[in-house]
Amino acid sequence: MATIMKWATKAFRRPPSPPMCFPASGFDTVRPSEVLDEERFEQFKQGKYYPANIGDVLISKYQIIGKLGFGTTSTVWLARDLEGHQYVTLKIYTSDEGNQEEFQIYKQLNLGRSWHPGHAHIRKALDIFTIPSSGGDHPCLVQNPMWESFRDLLYRNPNHRFTEDLLKAGLMQIFLALDYLHTECKLVHTDIKSDNILQEIEDKSILESFTQAELKSPSPRKIVNGLPIYASRRFDLPKVFGRAVLSDFGSAVRGDEKRNHDAQPNIYRSPEVMLKTDWSYPVDIWNVGVVVWDLFEGRHLFYGNDPDGKGYSTRAHLAEVMGILGPPPLDMLQRGKRSHEFFTSDGRWKQDIEIPTGASLELSEKFLEGESKEMFIAFMRGMLQWRPEDRKTAKDLLQDPWLND
Repeated sequence: MATIMKWATKAFRRPPSPPMCFPASGFDTVRPSEVLDEERFEQFKQGKYYPANIGDVLISKYQIIGKLGFGTTSTVWLARDLEGHQYVTLKIYTSDEGNQEEFQIYKQLNLGRSWHPGHAHIRKALDIFTIPSSGGDHPCLVQNPMWESFRDLLYRNPNHRFTEDLLKAGLMQIFLALDYLHTECKLVHTDIKSDNILQEIEDKSILESFTQAELKSPSPRKIVNGLPIYASRRFDLPKVFGRAVLSDFGSAVRGDEKRNHDAQPNIYRSPEVMLKTDWSYPVDIWNVGVVVWDLFEGRHLFYGNDPDGKGYSTRAHLAEVMGILGPPPLDMLQRGKRSHEFFTSDGRWKQDIEIPTGASLELSEKFLEGESKEMFIAFMRGMLQWRPEDRKTAKDLLQDPWLND
C-alpha cells in the first residue's frame, strides 16, 4: 500500500517550471566612479562574494530573479523554486564565512513543537546548500521571502515612531517568538533589534510585481574586475501586512550552557553582558525592552557616548543605566568579572564620568499620560532590571496588563 501511495504521489507531482528568460540589455550601467552596494566592502575587493547573475539557476532548482539586499557577509536575492513552484529568498554567503554553527541553529529551530503559537513567528530555513567555486565554496540559506523590517516601517512613518496599537500587536508576536525560542528550542537570540524583526508577505502580488518589474525594467548594474554587481530592488508596499517574524540567528547560542562572552549590539547590551557575568535567556528580554524605546519613543534609551569623544564605551553606557534605574545591586556586581573596573568593592561608582541626574523611565517617556503611562512604565520595568533573574519571561510578558489593555 505504501509503495502504491509513493508511486501515486510521484506520478501526480507537478513537473518543474521552466526557467524564465531575463533581458540581457536595456539596463542602466552604473558609472565606474559610483560605489554600488557590496562594492564598498573589503570582502568584495578580495573577490569573496559569489558572482550571482539575475536569471542564473542554482543547483538546477532555484532561479535568481532580483537582488533584495546585501551585507558584509552575504547578498540576498529573490528566487523562484522551480520544483516547489514558489518564491524563496537566497542568502548567498561570502566564501570565507564559516556558517556551520549558524546552520546548526537553523536545524535546531525546527525541533520545537510546531503547534506552539510562536513557531509561526520564527524565520526558519527551507533549505541549505553549497555553491562550489574556484575561489572558495559559498554556503546558501533558502528561506521564505519577507517584506521589510520594523526599522524600515519606522522610517516610512512620518513621525518615525510606532503607534501604541501597532507596538502592542508587534510585541505580542515577538514575545510568542521568544517563548518558542527560549522554551522549545533552548536558544538565546542575542541580537534583537528592529532590523531583525521582519513582516511576513501576506500579499503575494508584490512578489509577482517584483518579477515583472525586473523583466520590464532590468536592474542597474556594473562589472568590476569581471564580477557583476546589481543594484538592490525594493518590494512594493503590500495591501495587507503579514505576521511579525523574528529573524537572523547568526549570533544565537544555546541557552542551557553557561557563558559570559561579549554579545549584543552596543546600545542594546544588557548589564550582565557589560559586567561580564554569566548570561542566558534574560539578555533577550532586556534587548526587547530597549528596542521598545526605539519603536515607541522614536529615539534610543541609551547611547553610551563617552565624553572623551571616542564613541561608545561601556562606562558611559553603565552611567546612563544608573541614571535611569539607580545603582546596581551589590550581589550583581560581585558576580561580574568586569565590575572592579567600574565600581569599588562596596558598590560605589569609581569612573570619572558623571551619572546623569533627573532621569527616569517616567520622565523619559513623552507620549502617554495617566493610567496608560503608569501601565506602560510597569511593563517596561518588567524587562529593564539590573538582575537578569528579576526580569519577566516572554511568557510572563504576554500576560502583561498594558499589552492586553
